[in-house]
Amino acid sequence: MKKLFFGIFVFLLILSCKDNKEEKYLPNSVGAINTLSVVIDNDMWKGRVGDSIRKYYAAAVDGLPWEEPLFSIHQMPPEIFTDFARNSRNILYVKKDSSVVAGLKEDLYAKPQQVGIIKAPTEDEIIAEVAKNAPQIIEAFKKNDIRESQHRFTRSLNKESALEEELGISLTMPSIYKIAKQEGNFFWIERQIRKGTMNILVYEMPLNSIPNDSSRVDAIIKMRDSIGKKYVPGREEGMYMITEKAYAPYVFDKEIAGRDAIETKGMWEVKNFAMAGPFINYIVEDKPNDRLLVVEGFTFAPSTNKRDYMFELEAVLKTLEFTDQDNKDLAKATTE
Repeated sequence: MKKLFFGIFVFLLILSCKDNKEEKYLPNSVGAINTLSVVIDNDMWKGRVGDSIRKYYAAAVDGLPWEEPLFSIHQMPPEIFTDFARNSRNILYVKKDSSVVAGLKEDLYAKPQQVGIIKAPTEDEIIAEVAKNAPQIIEAFKKNDIRESQHRFTRSLNKESALEEELGISLTMPSIYKIAKQEGNFFWIERQIRKGTMNILVYEMPLNSIPNDSSRVDAIIKMRDSIGKKYVPGREEGMYMITEKAYAPYVFDKEIAGRDAIETKGMWEVKNFAMAGPFINYIVEDKPNDRLLVVEGFTFAPSTNKRDYMFELEAVLKTLEFTDQDNKDLAKATTE
């Protein structure tokens, strides 16, 4: 009996070591941010199934001045999906099969990696599964790219401490971003790019200044325009940044840093001047500090695609942390 138990123990130990070894030796995933490898038969890719995939995975990104796709798609047939080709960070695998299978696999061939799998007996069923599962799979791909972007920031970090000292928050961003302007509790952070700038604004608003009703969008526009008038001037007097008047922005409920937030995506323009671009804005409910904390990213890059710039800004804004509350909680725990 002892020998039997010992044999089982050794077997389980070997199995555990094997699993750990396989996990340890997963290669690093590769690929540019916002790219997607689609593994599918060439004929299906050229037909209705390919059209359904492009409808969702190459849909236009919200809030950009012209159409740019969610993902830059690279298609390959299953027979060449081997070796290095399997190391892509985001993969969508679509195949005819005897049974219906749809879902996500994490770190299947590389790490970090998300693999969306769609299988079904007929093209009509595949198309139905593509439509049904697109929101979930796209969200997983986007979160994967956000995490990868944030990981890349750590290679060379901005170490300025003014945000923490003045507002009790932190943002993780590359060292190429610099505080360009600070007036009281208003911050303008800037990154120079080849044909313009990427920008981050950080400021406070009264806690109940944005109503949760049908007037919410108008209140957000009014808030942005007032901040633009006060802090983001144009070249001449009477010129300043406002929300573009021609189109209403997209507004969504989100959660940032564990707190309720409003996400707004749209276009900014300069009043009385031909200058414009996209923005993404988060209004974060900060009840412990009796305020709304606003973080916004916007890009000025004339005649240039802006999807990847805006995605990087979104990744920076989503690193938001409330450092002062951590200190308060620690002090409270100590006194208790």
